[in-house]
Amino acid sequence: MGQGNKTAGVDALIAQVIAREGDYSDHPADRGGATRFGITETVARADGYTGPMRRLPLARAEAIYRRLYWTAPGLDRVGALAPTLAEELFDTGVNMGPGVAAGFLQRALTALNRGGRDYPDLVPDGRIGPATLAALAAFLRHRGAAGGTVLLKAVEALQGERYLTLAERRPANEAFLYGWLADRLS
Repeated sequence: MGQGNKTAGVDALIAQVIAREGDYSDHPADRGGATRFGITETVARADGYTGPMRRLPLARAEAIYRRLYWTAPGLDRVGALAPTLAEELFDTGVNMGPGVAAGFLQRALTALNRGGRDYPDLVPDGRIGPATLAALAAFLRHRGAAGGTVLLKAVEALQGERYLTLAERRPANEAFLYGWLADRLS
């Protein structure tokens, strides 16, 4: 996604997630329970949806993705600096939670700040606020386009490690591990 029409870019990301997640699912090994378009029943209920999950409207799912997984965690602001990174964080947030995705970014930025010489360490609080955005801007200023690629790889490495840990700690998650790795890591 380029930096052109950001709304169209977010719409495309949401469409990709919905296509990958499918319509309705209630896999017995999935702790998330019933989902439609990848939206869990817990998330739908917290958003005020009271109907059966099989009937969650597509437009409602799209709005939930835009609000809870793109705008609220600040990925629109990350996207202004590093669109490809924002796309990856969106996908990670959809699968693991926006706070986890933000924490991965914060951990990677801190590990790559050359001992605090480029910008201060971040507290991995799972929120993309002014300090995280300033660190990202400083990182990109110091490291350039190649640095953006390295940062993306660091975030993906953290994501992959978490998937493996989830499968190791709960063998039922092995049913999903291959798909998680194949679909979400470049």
